Amino acid sequence: MRSDLLTAGVGRTPHRALLKSLGITDSEMKKPFIAVVSAQSEYVPGHTHLHEISRAVKDGIRNCGGVPFEFFTIGVCDGLAMNHPGMRFSLPSRELIADSVEVMLTAHPLDAVVFVPNCDKIIPGMLMAAARLNLPSVFVSGGPMNAGTVMGKRVGYSEIYEAIGKHSNGELTDNALKDFEDNACPTCGSCSGMYTANSMNCLTEAIGLALPFNGTQPAISSARRRLAKESGELVMSVLEKNIRPCDIITKKNMENALAVDMSIGASTNTILHLLAIAREAKVALTLDDICRISKKTPQLSKLNPASDVFIEDLHTAGGIQSVMKEISNLIAQDALTVDGTQADRTKNAKAADGVVIRKADNPIRSDGGIAVLKGNLSPEGCVVKQGAVAPEMFHFIGTARVFNGEQAAVDAILGDKIKPGDVVVIRYEGPKGGPGMPEMLAPTAAIAGKGLDGKVALVTDGRFSGASRGAAIGHVSPEAAQGGLIALVQDGDKIEIDIPNRSLSLLVPQEVTDKRRADIPQKPLSGYLKRYTSFVSSAAKGAACD
Repeated sequence: MRSDLLTAGVGRTPHRALLKSLGITDSEMKKPFIAVVSAQSEYVPGHTHLHEISRAVKDGIRNCGGVPFEFFTIGVCDGLAMNHPGMRFSLPSRELIADSVEVMLTAHPLDAVVFVPNCDKIIPGMLMAAARLNLPSVFVSGGPMNAGTVMGKRVGYSEIYEAIGKHSNGELTDNALKDFEDNACPTCGSCSGMYTANSMNCLTEAIGLALPFNGTQPAISSARRRLAKESGELVMSVLEKNIRPCDIITKKNMENALAVDMSIGASTNTILHLLAIAREAKVALTLDDICRISKKTPQLSKLNPASDVFIEDLHTAGGIQSVMKEISNLIAQDALTVDGTQADRTKNAKAADGVVIRKADNPIRSDGGIAVLKGNLSPEGCVVKQGAVAPEMFHFIGTARVFNGEQAAVDAILGDKIKPGDVVVIRYEGPKGGPGMPEMLAPTAAIAGKGLDGKVALVTDGRFSGASRGAAIGHVSPEAAQGGLIALVQDGDKIEIDIPNRSLSLLVPQEVTDKRRADIPQKPLSGYLKRYTSFVSSAAKGAACD
């Protein structure tokens, strides 16, 4: 066993002495040592209860003869980091999480791992670490938050931002806005819609590294605790069978995950993360693969923020396994998971209910919830959550309104300076230019709150929150800071968005743009972000660090 590096032989007497100072007994020295990697935190709503989940995991490990050792990673709450400089650290934290897990599990060699994540960058960061270390692993998340209820209607986190826009319009009173503040986030857990955290937890299940219902079982349920205990028990079997993450994170399962991604209308951030995870697992995956799978996969579910259906409703309808059963012709059934094959999982799943999970012959749309666009404005590719775009915006020619940063755009939207027919262009917010590619929930929610959804588009080299909706096109590559054409767009230019034909174009002759010059803003950087900017790749490559 790998833990023999700590426990076996005369030369390891000092190591055993230190382990005994932790209370480890002689009999435990002979058992497998299992890491429990938790993102527990007292001020991240998705993580505040993870001590309960980890405790159940450790009970499961002990039930099956293992010795658990828990340690913790950092974790940024994107909601708390939104709209201030902290958001620039969110995506970069993914790399720190992967690196810190590598450090801990190389310095302290254990035999297997249970990962306990629950929010946006923690899940992919841990998946990247799992692929890099390739130790027998199982994932179990903390589960989703329940939907809130405001003024008699169920709501999610994104509606709070839209309420701010309505409040600025005079459509909501101060008391009504306070109602959102008090009741939109009623429990612990990852925010209640198909935002990035829930998207990634669902995709971890689809990849096969987590048990069924990992992505959808509510955070506050006793079933979530049982799932955690079962995951702790399962890792002992995975260790015995020597099943490694890279046996599971294969091209087949990555394409299985992408098919599910398209079927459930997941967050566009999943594209960044799946590319980065594939890179760690040495699986060839590109935006072209994603485009190919999107074109052939029907969207069967449309969850908040694109509708008033929530993740708890998807769970009641059968969860991810029911989605995979309905698109079984697109799923590699023989692909390995932590508890058998994909076929073993779906054979007993509920049939699609036709409402929350549509039948494949009656989809919401015939292609996937995410589309990859290319064109002169984004030759390397960009992404849009087309499942959350109003039909009238699928082909749209608008007038550019250009902003060198998110806040200036938000001020213009809330200040009634954006009109129907405009395309809001936000640049210098990419991986290098941001730096850190901050999420932009505020401008998309402000557009919706101002009643401009279906009338105004947004194009950026940054990215969007999973809670964003509307004609919001992100990850434009190459980004402005790397000399992309988006740096040369000017107010008044015409931009054509053609989602059916997967195109994003600046309707300005090249001889005109060739004469333009871009003055790249110089942002004062220090510490981690300065290092990150030096190493991060483009969004088209997952914003991974080389």
